[in-house]
Amino acid sequence: MGDTLAQPAFLGVERSVSGRRWELEAAPERQVRHIAQATGLGDAVARVLAARGIPVEGVEDYLNPSLKTALPDPSHLLDLDKAVARLAAAVADGEGIAVFGDYDVDGATSSALLVRYFRALGMEILVHIPDRMKEGYGPNLPAMKKLRDAGASVIITVDCGITSFDVLDGAADLGLDVIVVDHHAAEPRLPRAWAVVNPNRLDDPSPHGQMAAVGVTFLLAIGLNRALRAAGRFKRGGEPDLMALLDLVALGTVADVVPLTGINRAFVTQGLKVMAARRHPGLRALADIARLEEKPAAYHLGFLLGPRINAGGRVGEPGIGARLLSLDDPAEAMALAARLDRWNAERREIEAACQEEAIRIAESGAGVSDHLVYVSAENWHAGVIGIVASRLKERYNLPACVVARENGTGKGSGRSVGGIDLGAAVIAARQAGLLQNGGGHRMAAGFTIDLEREVEFRAFLEERIAADAGPGGIVPRLMLNGALTPEGANTRLIEALEQLAPFGAGNPEPRFAFTDVRISKADVVGSDHVRLFLPGNLKAIAFRCVGQPLGEALLKAPGGQPLHLAGKLKLDSWQGVERAQLIVEDAAIPTP
Repeated sequence: MGDTLAQPAFLGVERSVSGRRWELEAAPERQVRHIAQATGLGDAVARVLAARGIPVEGVEDYLNPSLKTALPDPSHLLDLDKAVARLAAAVADGEGIAVFGDYDVDGATSSALLVRYFRALGMEILVHIPDRMKEGYGPNLPAMKKLRDAGASVIITVDCGITSFDVLDGAADLGLDVIVVDHHAAEPRLPRAWAVVNPNRLDDPSPHGQMAAVGVTFLLAIGLNRALRAAGRFKRGGEPDLMALLDLVALGTVADVVPLTGINRAFVTQGLKVMAARRHPGLRALADIARLEEKPAAYHLGFLLGPRINAGGRVGEPGIGARLLSLDDPAEAMALAARLDRWNAERREIEAACQEEAIRIAESGAGVSDHLVYVSAENWHAGVIGIVASRLKERYNLPACVVARENGTGKGSGRSVGGIDLGAAVIAARQAGLLQNGGGHRMAAGFTIDLEREVEFRAFLEERIAADAGPGGIVPRLMLNGALTPEGANTRLIEALEQLAPFGAGNPEPRFAFTDVRISKADVVGSDHVRLFLPGNLKAIAFRCVGQPLGEALLKAPGGQPLHLAGKLKLDSWQGVERAQLIVEDAAIPTP
């Protein structure tokens, strides 16, 4: 990724105050004009669409994604029909079915989706969500045996299982038929299972590898429903309402930070509509406890609801999130939502302490290299290391790994930057014998390591990342969609840009530069945010930047030289009046 710089730095910003190179998300001018003229959209919206490669004939589907046009035939996935046939037989014969789900939001939503689907068929299925601290990630044989002893003959693993070779060998020996439903990076070898449904199997040509596990699970439910309908199961009614499950699909998709492109845009767009109806007791209780009073958007799923579901698996009881999302009883749902909210508050406190120590280790010189942030310590809670890795990645603009050490073993979590496939690097390290376990995808990975191999593993990662980065090294970039004046940042523009939602990975919110801005006043609000007063009566704020280069530059700016500012625009409502607000994410000193 660092081999060559394909274009000049935007506004000449080779290195911002945050250490990033500003680049313009290139949009062919002819295509911009074509989209603007053919659709009536403004120049700013047309420019973003053109930059993201949307042809004029695809604009309508992009702005209004629907399952009618985007949903693939479930049978296109390898082994899905085989999985469906086994599940249809289990339904017909009244066999016991169980779900083994991961402890994150994707696993919880996938598990709850299957519980709700089979309940609509009149069946209650077993669910096991592993304890992160005691069982670790992925299937384990004691849990599989426990599910078998409880009556399950078919087990569906969701959001895990694609590299669980030894465990699934053991499960097959126990007489269990295991169906793997996953989306993580696969190896040439597949686990021993009845069926392996994963669009990222190396032999699967599916174009929908961006789906989260909950999206794959939804396709499995569609396929099973179709088979049961063909078998006459619903002649007298009682067919499950699959569309009512889309709120779970949207939540899992956004929370797992998979690209919001293609089918995922349709999942999230339609799922948000289902969620807005507030018919799901668990999600309604969770929204109430999180004080979500407005129409839900992807942001709320990722930053309000998702963290609370995750809190159970991180610092509380691992199965509570899936259980909440499976409930039909509003009173019980509110009680569980309150527990998750308390655990989320506890998680924030634990995370803050871990992050503070991780930064201290990193900045002591022991944790940061040219290509990687790697910090490791005793007594860190394994439930928060993934979040801390994300914070370190943002702070240093490098891939980051955080390892909780205990009794000679380390449990690690990593987050990556654009252009570096961290999941592939971790899988390669496991294949090289450096890890007890490990896997992931491009932007995130998890692993378990014998601490005697830690130095060797870190060196392996650095060498692998350096090769991916190329001779130029990792160049942190901030992609922008153009330049605006503070006066031009108005509510009409923001409303036009919001047509491009849902925003998230793969479809980021448009970001703009504001050139030569003279900041009249800057002050600290809350504990670590900086509020700015800009020309044109534009409100502005920079979050979590006090004590960092961006915060220092902004606080010194009033009365001094102007700055280029970069960020995204939001509508800010106060006492019924909507105004434009700039969320400042970076700043740069103008070049002469």
